[in-house]
Amino acid sequence: MAPLYKGYRFPAEVIAHCVWLYHRFTLSFREVEELMLARGVVVSYETVRQWCAKFGPAYAP
Repeated sequence: MAPLYKGYRFPAEVIAHCVWLYHRFTLSFREVEELMLARGVVVSYETVRQWCAKFGPAYAP
């Protein structure tokens, strides 16, 4: 999992969790942002959108 996410500011687990949340549940990018904020992770909805565009196909083929 790590080489795919190498070079990103956030750990691979955070990126993977955000992408999983978006694709698993019917959530908006802003809702994923709010859920992560509730867990103490400050990430913008635009960042979540970019992650989903890049890594989403691996989660939702």
